[in-house]
Amino acid sequence: MTGGTGNGYCADEIMTVTAARALRAGMTCFVGIGLPSEAANLARATHAPNLVLIYESGTIGAKPGWLPLSIGDGVLAETADAVVSVPEIFNYWLQPGRIDIGFLGAAQIDRFGNINTTVIGADYAEPKVRLPGAGGAPEIAASCREVIVIVRQNRRTFVERLDFVTSLGFGDGPGSRRYLGLPGAGPRKIITDLGVLEPDPATCELVLTSVYPGVAVPEVRQRTGWDLRVSADLGEIPPPGPSELAVLRGLLAATPAAEAPQ
Repeated sequence: MTGGTGNGYCADEIMTVTAARALRAGMTCFVGIGLPSEAANLARATHAPNLVLIYESGTIGAKPGWLPLSIGDGVLAETADAVVSVPEIFNYWLQPGRIDIGFLGAAQIDRFGNINTTVIGADYAEPKVRLPGAGGAPEIAASCREVIVIVRQNRRTFVERLDFVTSLGFGDGPGSRRYLGLPGAGPRKIITDLGVLEPDPATCELVLTSVYPGVAVPEVRQRTGWDLRVSADLGEIPPPGPSELAVLRGLLAATPAAEAPQ
């Protein structure tokens, strides 16, 4: 695990902090449960207090004091500026491009940032593994002004070819999104447990642009299923600061599920 106890933080923590740093004050953010929710709430509690959190359940401007357990957690409705229907979230807010940034995960991702969360295996009718499916991910990938993908990096996930395309990144490369009429800019950052990949402006292919402290390029390439390109200006991501870790751990500690059993 990157960033073990010897460094004072774990892989999930540096991934969450890196994602939180990508969020800017005043943005509207479509939030999922798990690391995306941790990142968004960390950003709102630190450098972006006016970050607007939107959850798929219909809450707009939620301000939870702890990490919600699901998109239906009561704390989201109790602290939201407004609660609307799910169709309104998608039809009015998401699909017309009114949301700045959305988070996605992936079971598989390819060099152009296309995502599979549907099936593993070549036969859709009888796959090796049937995954949870699309949910709102295709609309998030299509319509948010920016997309951040948070996923652990290994050859099973970072593949040469997807078994199924659930959510479009850059399709076959330059021009695919425009051809299909997708309003969003597509995935801008792929945040992994090794570093960050970003699309090349000319080719749309994902390029390794920065790594975490102690991570070497050969390790990242070894855990990628294609010939990964590396930026000539490869950077090192600063480790989580004490205040970032304190706030993040405070949010986790305040979450009801994090309480020790009686």
